[in-house]
Amino acid sequence: MRTNRTGSIIWRLLPALWPILAGAARFEDHTAAMGLTLPAKGGGACWVDYDRDGWVDLVAGGILWRNDEGKRFVEVTRIGSVVAADFDNDGWVDFYSWSARRLYRNDAGQGLIEVELPAFPEGYASLGAAWGDFTGDGWVDLYVGGYENWNKGITHPDLLLVNRGGHSFEITWRDDRSRARGVTACDFNRDGRLDVYVSNYRLQPNRLWRNSGGGILEDVAAAHNAVATSEGFAGGHSIGAAWGDFDNDGDFDLFAGNFAHVDQRGDQPKSRFLRNRGPAHGYRFEDRGPCGIPYQESYASPAAADYDNDGWLDLYFTTVYAPASFGRMNYPVLFRNDSALHFNDVNAAVGLAELPPTYQAAWADVNNNGHLDLLTAGRLFLNPGTTNHWIKIRLEGDGRLVNRAAIGAQARIRIGDQIITRQVEAGTGQGNQNDLNLHFGLGQAAEPVALEILWPGGYRQTITGLTTDKQHVIHFERPTEGAAHPEDAP
Repeated sequence: MRTNRTGSIIWRLLPALWPILAGAARFEDHTAAMGLTLPAKGGGACWVDYDRDGWVDLVAGGILWRNDEGKRFVEVTRIGSVVAADFDNDGWVDFYSWSARRLYRNDAGQGLIEVELPAFPEGYASLGAAWGDFTGDGWVDLYVGGYENWNKGITHPDLLLVNRGGHSFEITWRDDRSRARGVTACDFNRDGRLDVYVSNYRLQPNRLWRNSGGGILEDVAAAHNAVATSEGFAGGHSIGAAWGDFDNDGDFDLFAGNFAHVDQRGDQPKSRFLRNRGPAHGYRFEDRGPCGIPYQESYASPAAADYDNDGWLDLYFTTVYAPASFGRMNYPVLFRNDSALHFNDVNAAVGLAELPPTYQAAWADVNNNGHLDLLTAGRLFLNPGTTNHWIKIRLEGDGRLVNRAAIGAQARIRIGDQIITRQVEAGTGQGNQNDLNLHFGLGQAAEPVALEILWPGGYRQTITGLTTDKQHVIHFERPTEGAAHPEDAP
């Protein structure tokens, strides 16, 4: 039987051509042009509008950079690697530096004031943290991941720092069984209480901490099939994870990134997608494996975003080493979601090939053109975008029932039989944070859309008639008598 070699070659090349066929342009390196000088590998990246001027600012390389109307970045101050949220509900985002273990209050965009924290254990080491209202009182708390002192054989504990009315914090819980790399939070079972996923290293099991309310956390990773491991291993070398509804069914899935040796030491657990099966299956996860993510030994921190605005979450994934074991080259990769929970390497097509190893990976719309840009490996890549439509949403809590920055809120837009789902999160991958603005790619859908919001606490709100290709600000509306109540949440 004869083989059509031309057709075979086209089929193999098609994944790389998809962005071009869809009208996507190549990412452009604007690092130097916008005044940024950043280290390639160290620390994380955090996008947040700290001065409330409508332009998202950046913390990377341990430096807070102010975005000057999408034209350039200006250095403000050095604060370390951070995650950001409004801990005192005054309308200005504040910073927790997980690298320095320091808390900074934002003085109305005019400066940062250090706030005292409880004493950490001696020699404490951390690689990430996540903000969230884990106690349900309207104030964001901190889940801090504890790592290790390898030479001394010490495991530093994960800590829950509970916010006491925006004035102080108290350590109310600790767990020292595992060595955490990444921390990220999501209300995966839609009960109005924010849960936490912790990526653990050293072949230790990842933790899915289900929040029972009041900051009471129970590890349900095994019961919910969310450990992200393979047969014969208790866990993997997980570095970071990313929440996202990768199949557009309205439920948040997980991508767990695993560094994995596959040689004479064994076939260690590889990176994998964990599909949330929703309420009919008790929000348990189905391990779908790599879903087209080809094996590299030294994968590191993932970050999810719809870079081409087609309505499907894509995935950018960094690496720890360039030459890995036996001299094999490992590079960060942008994987495009082809809408069937299958991902394709589009690095060459979009201009991101052969970047150096890094832990930095975070997305934001730097120049407010409706297309998500990427900060990685000490470089800022601007995205010229596609012809697809989009909408951006900034959610704001009332500072009483819902924290001011709306951390933990979820929003859904229905387009045909698809449900495009996003959440406000303050921590992803290993020590990174995407912009707090919710970005929805809508494909060719241009008509006004309805937004369904699930606020922290389980309150629901629907906004209709939102026009596309622009940003909207939506404030939490205090429920009236007869309105949706927390126990009514799905």
